Amino acid sequence: MVGQRPSSRWAVAALLCAPAAAFVLPRPAGGPPATARQGLHTDVPFSNPDHDLLVRVARGEVGERTPVWLMRQAGRYMADFRKYSDTSPFRERSETPEIAIELSLQCWRAYGMDGVIMFSDILTPLPAMGIEFDVIKGKGPVISNPPRDMAAVKAMKPLSDPAASLPFTGETLKALRKETEGRCSLVGFVGAPFTLASYAVNGAADKNCLETKALMHKSPEVLHALLDHLAQAIGDYACYQVESGAQVIQYFESWAHHLAPHQFEAFAKPYANKAMAILKAKHPNVPVIYFANGGSAYLENQVDMNCDMVCVDWKIDLAKAKRELGATKGVSGNLDPSILFGPEELIRAEVRANIAAGGGPGRHLLNLGHGVIQGTPEPAVGWLVDEAKTFRG
Repeated sequence: MVGQRPSSRWAVAALLCAPAAAFVLPRPAGGPPATARQGLHTDVPFSNPDHDLLVRVARGEVGERTPVWLMRQAGRYMADFRKYSDTSPFRERSETPEIAIELSLQCWRAYGMDGVIMFSDILTPLPAMGIEFDVIKGKGPVISNPPRDMAAVKAMKPLSDPAASLPFTGETLKALRKETEGRCSLVGFVGAPFTLASYAVNGAADKNCLETKALMHKSPEVLHALLDHLAQAIGDYACYQVESGAQVIQYFESWAHHLAPHQFEAFAKPYANKAMAILKAKHPNVPVIYFANGGSAYLENQVDMNCDMVCVDWKIDLAKAKRELGATKGVSGNLDPSILFGPEELIRAEVRANIAAGGGPGRHLLNLGHGVIQGTPEPAVGWLVDEAKTFRG
């Protein structure tokens, strides 16, 4: 029932927990107390034969079952997460490795997803380029110096040495790779150039993307220059994440729903392609996933992109998405996050239907069509992950 974690559903997830003997583990100052259930650390002997399943399926292999992780799987739906978010500002949490490591691992310890994704934000590299931001509770990101003319774009710094300008990202990923080695896959992520440009130019989240689209219409040369700068920076940042331990990189085009197909072709796709090509040139065996939120309306435009897998939202049938993308692209997605507010039977049935639409067990990467919604009942996430990991068709 909602509000209780079912004791009989966790045979698979329990493998991701430490031995039953209680022991105390180090935690960030002021963080939640450690428990034996949470005790996944490198000093605990553990091996998971499925540890690389997510990586293999993202590369295009057929897995023994369907791997699963969830966008925003680390988040405010978890009480343990709120113990940090209610007391520490966002950038303090995301840029302090000890806290970011803990927040990245909480959901994995609880539910045993096939991937741990670094707790961070797509805007994290912007200050290293000279664009400052803060995240205001209840309002979201706020950019203090929006680049809206060519002089501002030319004043931006290159992200030529992310290890020097963003050392906390590397420290977080290196520690997470130690925790997850031989146990599950480690997922890194970046914002795609158009999405980062939209936040930067708008100065905040804007449901109409007005400042960016005004720049697109009135001074497209400025927007193109900004996008090109961001594409190089994001490509370098993605390489840095891989070199720090990430095994898969997802590129988030979170604002794709603001674009008509021809605008996507002109302002999003070329720069996402450039950012992904930089990573592929340096690390060709690292799977790249591209997620255009709302981009299922023009999925055919994504068939030839420089990625191994396309993540799709829930506004397209998954079987249709697979047909449109063809044999050259893997598919990730695409459960409606709102089903996690439904009963257990519905959640499990939706997971089975998603796996069937994906071609059967092991033939796509199961995820939501967007992030876990704040207020989602914690047991619901467990039911989803458990069904994905146990269902064999």
